[in-house]
Amino acid sequence: MPTLSYEQRRNQIEDYFDRTAAATWAKLTSDAPVGRIRQTVREGRDSMRANLLNWLPDDLTGKRILDAGCGTGMLAVEAAQRGARVVAIDLSATLVQLAQERIGSLRGHGSIEFLVGDMRDFDLGDFDHVVAMDSLIHYSPSDGFSTLEAMAASVRESFIFTFAPRTRLLATMHAVGQLFPRSNRSPAIEPVAHDALVKSIEQSAAMSDWVVGRDFRVNRGFYISHALEIVRR
Repeated sequence: MPTLSYEQRRNQIEDYFDRTAAATWAKLTSDAPVGRIRQTVREGRDSMRANLLNWLPDDLTGKRILDAGCGTGMLAVEAAQRGARVVAIDLSATLVQLAQERIGSLRGHGSIEFLVGDMRDFDLGDFDHVVAMDSLIHYSPSDGFSTLEAMAASVRESFIFTFAPRTRLLATMHAVGQLFPRSNRSPAIEPVAHDALVKSIEQSAAMSDWVVGRDFRVNRGFYISHALEIVRR
């Protein structure tokens, strides 16, 4: 299967989340009952989101946060409730609209600015922290890493992101096409070897003033994801 360009893969992702499975993801990110497989995905995502939030300061008053690939806005809301000024961006206009509808009365003294589009197409300014939860996993390792390098220059403190770890189980799941066992499967995710990723960060000239911090893996049924924190020296 030929490797897709960044733009081709981005269009696939947008089509999936905006049209093909918008209702599926709206349900998955709600409290509505779901099937056994999707329940493992929900639980895995909840666990990962909680961990990423734990890596951010409890008090984010005045801090500027980028939620890159915000989906239905669950992480953005919690960051704003800690006082952060959040920019939440996603390719899917449908999910961003849903996030805005769900936000209701925002507690705390932070704020959220929602944007639709590719974060690489915007001049978003500088941020204290960037969180990219499961938003780079559909791109090739080289495209994902080039995005990290490009964005790092605008981050003051920490960059927290997830990737699909290269494991035997995940490879098997991909081979049989079972991330979601129906016609509305998401675009294929791109597994990355943990040690190779860390080495790339350590050897990158664009990231010479960054160090690798904490890492964390969630392995819950059909949700397998690995979080990595990089911190500016």
